[in-house]
Amino acid sequence: MTQILLSAAGYVVIVFPLALAWHLGLFKEKYESFGYFAGEPNVALGLATVIIQGVALALIYPLFHSGSADFVRAFQFAGLMGLFFWTSHVLAFVAKQNVPNAVGFVMMETGYLVAQFGLFALLLGFIYRGV
Repeated sequence: MTQILLSAAGYVVIVFPLALAWHLGLFKEKYESFGYFAGEPNVALGLATVIIQGVALALIYPLFHSGSADFVRAFQFAGLMGLFFWTSHVLAFVAKQNVPNAVGFVMMETGYLVAQFGLFALLLGFIYRGV
């Protein structure tokens, strides 16, 4: 249970500041040019979303058995979950609306998700090492 709580909390601690810095700080103007924001972002709802994602991913990870151990298993899981997020978030966004510079948007969000799930994989590898 401790590993699940650490995984969920770690996800939130990694992802929420990264999302804020990436989307509302470093690249805010770029995302506005993509039409990513309609009005002001709801930061509280964004935090709630990240908490729910963290809990869900933390609960699923112990059920993921790839035959690999430690960091390899963590990166396999994070890669699979990242691919799922990528298709449901990035591709779906481009499919649902006319995105100016869709290729640029896909590249920006792909970079973001690689960072997000790469850091999460490192966290999982440390939490579950030797287990």
